Amino acid sequence: MLVGVPKEIKVEEYRVGLVPGSVRELIHHGHKVLVETGAGAGIGFDDPAYRAAGAEVVATPEDVFARAEMVVKVKEPLAGEIERLREGQVLFTYLHLAPDLEQTQGLIDSGCIAIAYETVTGAGGGLPLLAPMSEVAGRMSVQVGAHCLEKEQGGSGMLLGGVPGVAAGRVVIIGGGVSGTNAARMAMGMEAHVTVIDNNLARLYALDLQFGPMLNTIFSTVDNIESHVIGADLVIGAVLVPGAAAPKLVSREMVKRMRPGSVLVDIAIDQGGCFETSRPTTHTDPTYLEEGTVHYCVTNMPGAVARTSTIALNNATLPFAIALADQGHRRALAEDPHLKDGLNVAGGKVTYKAVAEAHGLPYVAPEEALAL
Repeated sequence: MLVGVPKEIKVEEYRVGLVPGSVRELIHHGHKVLVETGAGAGIGFDDPAYRAAGAEVVATPEDVFARAEMVVKVKEPLAGEIERLREGQVLFTYLHLAPDLEQTQGLIDSGCIAIAYETVTGAGGGLPLLAPMSEVAGRMSVQVGAHCLEKEQGGSGMLLGGVPGVAAGRVVIIGGGVSGTNAARMAMGMEAHVTVIDNNLARLYALDLQFGPMLNTIFSTVDNIESHVIGADLVIGAVLVPGAAAPKLVSREMVKRMRPGSVLVDIAIDQGGCFETSRPTTHTDPTYLEEGTVHYCVTNMPGAVARTSTIALNNATLPFAIALADQGHRRALAEDPHLKDGLNVAGGKVTYKAVAEAHGLPYVAPEEALAL
C-alpha cells in the first residue's frame, strides 16, 4: 500500500502522523510511504531522516493526497484537506466528529473511509489510541492550570501547592478516566488539595486504592459538582463519552459563583467541552476570561509537547496502521472488531452511532456500509 503523511496545518500543530521509525517499519512490511516536506521538522524529524528511513519526500500536500491510498494524520482534516480526499481513500487520524457537523458532512461527501483514533477500542474496553494523548493532556492540564493561576495570566495569584503557613490550592477534576487520573497524579505531586468526581463507583474505588487518603473521591451528582466547583481554584474537565459530544456538567451559573481569578481547563473541548462557558482556543491565544474566570480550552493540548506526544501516539497507532496496510481496510476491519469500532464514515455513510445521533443523520452499520 502507498501510505501518505501530510504536514499538519492546524494552528501551532507540530505533531506528525508517522515518525521515521514508523516509516521504516511500514517499509519493512513491503509498503511505500510519501511524506510531505517539513512534516516532522518542528519536532526534530527532518526530511533526511525520513529519506534515510526509506520514505519519498514530496513537495506539497496535493502530492500526498493525490497519490496515497491511506493518509495518516494526527488532527482532523481541515476544509482544504477534506477537499483533497477521494472516494475509497483511507483516512486514519483523530476526527472528533460529534461536535463538528461541517467536517462530518465533508467526509460524507468525499466518499472516503474515515477511521478515528479516538473510537478504536481495546480488548479491555479502553480506547488505546486516545489513551496516550489523554495521558499527556491530563498531565498538561495541571501544568497549564497552575500557570493560569498566576496574576500575570489573569488568575487569582495563587501558587497551586502553597507554601508553609499558606493554604494550597483546591483542584477539582471532573472525570476519573485516563486524563483525570493523570491530572490527579500531577496535582497531588504539586501538593494541591485534589478531588476527583466521577459517576462510576468502581472507578472511584480504584482511584482510592491507587492514591489513598491524599485524594478525595466524590460521586457525580449535580449537587456534588456544584458544591465542589464553586469552591475550587482550578477545575479540570476530563469527561469522555466515546465518540459523542461531551455533556455540559458545569453551568454558567456555577462559573459565576467561583472566586474571580479561578481557572477552568477543559480537556473535553475536542468533543465540544464539558463547561457551558467553554469555546475552542489555540496555543497562540489559549485563554480567555468569562464570568471572571480564566478558561483554557485549547483543542490540541498535546501539540504543545509535540515530540513527546508524537512518539507516544505512534507507539499506539503503528500496529493498526500496519494492519490496514498489510490487509487492506476491508479485511482489516472485518477481522478486528476493535479497529472496526474506529470506523466513523465510509462511502458517504455515517457508521458510528453516536456521531449519527449527534447530527441527526442516518446511521449505517459498518458491515453494511463496506459489505463486510
